[in-house]
Amino acid sequence: MKKQIIDKAYFLLTATVGKLSDGEEFFEGIGVVFKSGAKVFTLEAELDGEKKLCFIFAGEARCLEPVEFCDFIAAKMADYEEMEFSYRERGRVITVKCDGKDAKLGSRESSPDIRKKAPQIFAGSRDVPNVSDDQEGDLLGGGGATLGNREYVIKVESASKLLAVIGILGKNGKVRNDRIRKYNQIDHFVELIDPLLRSLSEKNRPVRIIDCACGKSYLSFVLNYYIKEVLGRKCYFTGLDYNPVVIEASKRMAEELGYKNMTFVQTDIGAYVPEEQFDLLLTLHACDTATDLALNFAIRNKISHIVCVPCCHREMNAGYSLPGFEPLMKYGILKARIADCLTDAMRAEYLEAMGYDVSVVEYISPLDTPKNLMMRAVKTRDVSEEALKRFKDMEKALGTKLSIGRY
Repeated sequence: MKKQIIDKAYFLLTATVGKLSDGEEFFEGIGVVFKSGAKVFTLEAELDGEKKLCFIFAGEARCLEPVEFCDFIAAKMADYEEMEFSYRERGRVITVKCDGKDAKLGSRESSPDIRKKAPQIFAGSRDVPNVSDDQEGDLLGGGGATLGNREYVIKVESASKLLAVIGILGKNGKVRNDRIRKYNQIDHFVELIDPLLRSLSEKNRPVRIIDCACGKSYLSFVLNYYIKEVLGRKCYFTGLDYNPVVIEASKRMAEELGYKNMTFVQTDIGAYVPEEQFDLLLTLHACDTATDLALNFAIRNKISHIVCVPCCHREMNAGYSLPGFEPLMKYGILKARIADCLTDAMRAEYLEAMGYDVSVVEYISPLDTPKNLMMRAVKTRDVSEEALKRFKDMEKALGTKLSIGRY
């Protein structure tokens, strides 16, 4: 191969392999094919614990620094007529192809069906996954719903490994009957916060997300897939939970999926001290005042975006009153439902006082789950003492003190 082609290829190789310096968590491997006439010689390189690229070529094992690896490939190119280099990372393959005429850089998606356009609902869509009769136990809850005629954001054909690991797919590769409802919930959740994720990923830096009271972190795994492999952006996740069992389960699933950009910490939310600045806080079904702990964590640590799906609301129900409406309070179920609404309304009001713009929407049908409110908040301004006073006046009127204002 001519020297000028090798020199150009070397420049492309060093630029590509240089991605390891700030993205090794997403690196999957490097493949190189040398061709000379009918003869083909290959090597596969992996990253070791010392951040060296290790491979076997011509019967000899080597471990080289990234720059040394590029030097090695360039030196070998002189002995061959063609070379194809493939740098594999999650969601993408970057190629350098050389022949006797030129060296060219290319890129392709590693998943067969990656969507780059904003997801939409198409009224006439028939793109629904196959349904399995597999009933392997209720790992995710839900069940009993049917798949609607909708375009799925997280598609079975491109996210099959992810969906299998989190229990949506059965052993036959089809959506399990008892997971249809959960699949719909997860997919619609991603669809609702897609504009927020896109706005965060447009910034020229990785997206950092913290999941408070993460449980088994199913949604974080799905968002990890979506941000990295659909939106094509770097992202890092930290999951917090006081339960060691779910933390260990999350670690095992991350290892099985090869998601090296996820960290899980067994801790109480209030005791955790972050080492980096987060862009988005997630808290889903954090029980009772754990939701307030999570929201206050976002406020204290200046996290600009919040997505919250509250769970039970025992605190308000235990002690509030509505002067003038005492006859209505004798019905326990109504008193509890009013408390649920008051709690979430007060949480939204407190976030507004702290400088967030807040929206509250139904993210799934109440037939799927009664815990179906999603609160989205974006920090846009400074704290308003006037709004904070209104919040405290409402607490006084209700005869209660909420945890979101105490932590």
